[in-house]
Amino acid sequence: MKQTGLFFLLLPFFLFPENTVAQSKISEANLKSDVSYLASDKLQGRGTATKGERKAANYLAKQFKKAGLQPMGTNGSYFHDFTFKKSNDPHGNVSPDAPTIKSRNVAAYLDNGAPYTIVIGAHYDHLGLGSDHNSLDANPAGKIHNGADDNASGTSGVLELARYFTHNGVKEQHNFLFLCFSGEELGLVGSKKFTESPTIDLTKVSFMLNMDMIGRLNDEKRLVVGGVGTAPNFVPLINSLKTDLGIKQDSAGIGPSDHTSFYLKNIPVLFFFTGQHADYHKPSDDVEKVNFAGQRTILEYAVQLIEALDKEPKLTFQETKAKQEDTPRFKVTLGIMPDYTYDGDGVHVDGVIDDRPASKAGMQRGDVIVKMGDIEVHDLQDYMKALSLFQKGNTTKVKVLRAGKPAEMEVTF
Repeated sequence: MKQTGLFFLLLPFFLFPENTVAQSKISEANLKSDVSYLASDKLQGRGTATKGERKAANYLAKQFKKAGLQPMGTNGSYFHDFTFKKSNDPHGNVSPDAPTIKSRNVAAYLDNGAPYTIVIGAHYDHLGLGSDHNSLDANPAGKIHNGADDNASGTSGVLELARYFTHNGVKEQHNFLFLCFSGEELGLVGSKKFTESPTIDLTKVSFMLNMDMIGRLNDEKRLVVGGVGTAPNFVPLINSLKTDLGIKQDSAGIGPSDHTSFYLKNIPVLFFFTGQHADYHKPSDDVEKVNFAGQRTILEYAVQLIEALDKEPKLTFQETKAKQEDTPRFKVTLGIMPDYTYDGDGVHVDGVIDDRPASKAGMQRGDVIVKMGDIEVHDLQDYMKALSLFQKGNTTKVKVLRAGKPAEMEVTF
């Protein structure tokens, strides 16, 4: 998942039938096999435009071909090639003389002869050897960032849904485009390039489902489903579904992953995410920590949702209220990982990064931030509003609830 200021701080169905076909078709063994390869050391962290990324792309194309899907890249291949100028600046600035980088998305198509198409996507790139200023490790250079959850998990989900819809014995009322993007960690590059030069008519897309970090389903089985405000059909349908998953709905179409590129083309989007964790953007995001049973449950839910939406006419795009330009801008960070699945009052701290303002002040994982300075913090938007008021070097009081009891600490940014 792309680490932006917005994400780092902000981040920010139909009833199950008695004959649960989806549950017998989603293979946990396939998921484990795919993630184990994509997150193996031999791919060196799948950094954009590296040999490891190219190996991953070849693997994805091979799996799509094995499933019987048509190539839908450029020049009759599974590869949607693109170029861009890569920044080596920690602030993301690109100099005019920056070298041009070649990379590729991977695209496959299930043609059901239908007038409209459903897009299912995920990014397959990650941080490589930690040289792109995105790692949260204290000394990242030269360390393999395997990105098992981010985002080998989502990529394996695309592969498994491709297998399911190709071999389920049903001819759906929509076609399917399965997309795996590169360059996401460098700024949603691959998905932007695809939507600028698509290989299908984007006006014929009913909706896009993006899966980014779906490998850490927790004991509460909380799944964030973003983008529910981008089509009027989404919320009523999701509310009608019976599932063991705890669904947290987020209306925004703009977020820190590739669905944003499709939303900006007026396409309804959904976004699956199981939450941040202490291994996010670190070398420790390894396959051994992926909850494959949980991932299978999420994909079974995705099948039920997609099958229900397949029966609907082409969805109507709906612009959401949360716009990127309306997001408060800030020059400081607290150094926490918020729990995006948290439904209570305040901001639940899911992780504290070493040697950042929060850790220096004594903040702990599990704390709930309820006030920063003079701002009462009821949700992530309040939290961002509060951060936008501070400059580097400022000191303020932060009130938290720790095990239900109030505590206060002084934080210096």
